[in-house]
Amino acid sequence: MSQDLRSTPVARSSTHAAQFAGAHETPSRAHHTAPLANLCDALDAMFEACVKFPEPSDSTFFARSMRIALAEAAANPDLLTSAQREGSAENYRRHLLAADPHGRYAIAALVWQPRQASPVHAHHTWCGYAVIDGTLSETVFEWNGAQHCASATRTQARNTGAVSFVRGGRGGIHRLGNCSGAPAVSLHIYGVAGAQIATHVNDIVRAADAPALV
Repeated sequence: MSQDLRSTPVARSSTHAAQFAGAHETPSRAHHTAPLANLCDALDAMFEACVKFPEPSDSTFFARSMRIALAEAAANPDLLTSAQREGSAENYRRHLLAADPHGRYAIAALVWQPRQASPVHAHHTWCGYAVIDGTLSETVFEWNGAQHCASATRTQARNTGAVSFVRGGRGGIHRLGNCSGAPAVSLHIYGVAGAQIATHVNDIVRAADAPALV
């Protein structure tokens, strides 16, 4: 079972803030694939191990374990159903896969058609992602507080199996996009409740020189 969350078109203009619909229903664990259930179990164990930390994501153990859990889940071909791999011609598409009943995390699959990209954004919360299929392009930005804008510092290909984890704040500004000629799929975990995935994850920022998708 998945819930479709769609952004406004940003394929050719990354300055548009993404808008997401829905995210008010929590997918039942009874509908999880076995790899997704295992991922939820791993996340629950991570939070239990970091219970003494005011913010679990500040723990080195949490960050390392999150990368390992993402990599293992993304490498399993049975993680997603065929419906959870469906994209959209208008913009990249999100499928809400699982939401922690305690509101500690939400898991989503993002499907990127060629030339589709996110806006330039930081995150209000910690987040991690792994590329399941295809290749994404990630541009990293540096925040200039005096000018209230972000400047691109580098762009790198993120191939199948690539994993990333960042803590919340404008020290982790980036844009993801699909520059290839084939669809791409990525797995994302955010430190918010499922109902907040559309509103409490992305911190859209102004970019001075966001490179065009090529």
